[in-house]
Amino acid sequence: MRILISNDDGYLATGLSVLAESLAEFADISVVAPDKNRSAASNSLTLEMPLRAHESENGYIRVDGTPTDCVHLAITGLLDHEPDMVFAGINHGSNLGDDVLYSGTVAAATEGRFLGLPAVAISMASNDPKHFATAGKVAVTLLKKIIENPLPKDTLLNVNVPDVPYSELKGYQSTRLGQRHKAEPVIKSSDPRGSEIYWVGPPGKEQDAGPGTDFYAIKTGYVSITPLQLDLTRYDRMEEISQWLSQGNQE
Repeated sequence: MRILISNDDGYLATGLSVLAESLAEFADISVVAPDKNRSAASNSLTLEMPLRAHESENGYIRVDGTPTDCVHLAITGLLDHEPDMVFAGINHGSNLGDDVLYSGTVAAATEGRFLGLPAVAISMASNDPKHFATAGKVAVTLLKKIIENPLPKDTLLNVNVPDVPYSELKGYQSTRLGQRHKAEPVIKSSDPRGSEIYWVGPPGKEQDAGPGTDFYAIKTGYVSITPLQLDLTRYDRMEEISQWLSQGNQE
């Protein structure tokens, strides 16, 4: 099996090297990652300027673009052989609930899925993770399961791992995305010349975080595995919107 590995923390990130080393024993891997931290890049694709790719001393290919750029380039012509699947991570921080809309890690996996490959995004549920080896073992476990029982091509898994030694994990749970409260206010400041500047505030705290959610699984010591879909259509509202459109005067 050939696996493409990418991330959003950059080609020198600890999580990336742990993931690559963990999977290399079981598959042929190629690592194509951003040349610097691109966290919260979401699914942005660079269209207005060329992208440059260089092989680094560690053998990884670094790209001066987004995580989506990296995966897109790798699958559509950069590599000599097309991979069989994509792993993204190990992210330095969680991607729970609404985070998936902003996450560059999830975006890297999403691009793999867009291009027809099963994909897995793996994140450490800590702002200062220590136990990357735990997530590395989780990645190997999932890969073995995928080899033994292949996932459909339309599969995208968002995986979050508690920041604890592997022996302390309670197990694995299939979860749904929870939700956060509204983000905290922006932080207003000024630059050395006195001009106003703004820092984006922290994400909102947990709101929908009960049993069955990814938040709850992490809180109770389980690895959270959430299957994601790319079709964002709210099918149960289509008829309601159709009726809404037909009411009242229309110009």
